[in-house]
Amino acid sequence: MANWVLHSLIDGIRTEPGPDAQHLPAGASPGRPVSQRLNTTVAAQMAALCPSGALAVNEDAVAVNFAHCIHCQRCRQPSGALQWRDDAQWSQWRDSAANPLPRRYRHSVNVRYLDAGACGACMGEVRQIDAPPYNLHRYGIFITATPRDADVLLVAGPVTEAMRLPLRKTYEAMPEPKRVVTMGVCAINGGVFGQSFASIGGVGEVVPVDLVIAGCPPPPLAIVHGLLLAAGQLQGLQDGEDARP
Repeated sequence: MANWVLHSLIDGIRTEPGPDAQHLPAGASPGRPVSQRLNTTVAAQMAALCPSGALAVNEDAVAVNFAHCIHCQRCRQPSGALQWRDDAQWSQWRDSAANPLPRRYRHSVNVRYLDAGACGACMGEVRQIDAPPYNLHRYGIFITATPRDADVLLVAGPVTEAMRLPLRKTYEAMPEPKRVVTMGVCAINGGVFGQSFASIGGVGEVVPVDLVIAGCPPPPLAIVHGLLLAAGQLQGLQDGEDARP
């Protein structure tokens, strides 16, 4: 114990900078593709290369629908042709009618996490958000075990038939006002799983969704960014990428 305390005093605090930082340390975010101008032929090649339909040709440019990006990185430079932006701002409101929690909740938000049928990747990322490197608590955001104390419902994964009712009951147990945040392309629109006899698809098929966090999976800082956006502390995507379904 004495050695642990000594090392802590020597090393100091090593918490990552906030998700709104202009420059993140290498590896803090895998990045995301951005809409950009390209030669018409190259743009068509990039769109054809994308297995999830996240890229579309718009005359002499490539438009990115980030809600469908599964981070295969086939389009990324240098092997591909697209530039990627290394930041943690991956969130966007579902529609123009959505808005953050009231101001009185801004620095005191409780979050209930629900896995509706994810592959495990999103779970691995969300488990890190309250660890020392990301320190979610510094923003006044806390994870709660019960939906009756939750202000935000954070959902990952396509909704399986087995999780349809638990998801609905969790949402109904939350007090007003409440916000639903989906993380990962599977929770947004079903992702690579889509709709089948076992999968309903996106969370919006069962409960109203207010905010989406794109990515496959989104890194911890992107998740923190989405929760800060739901709390009214930050802004969403500002460079034209569409992260909505």
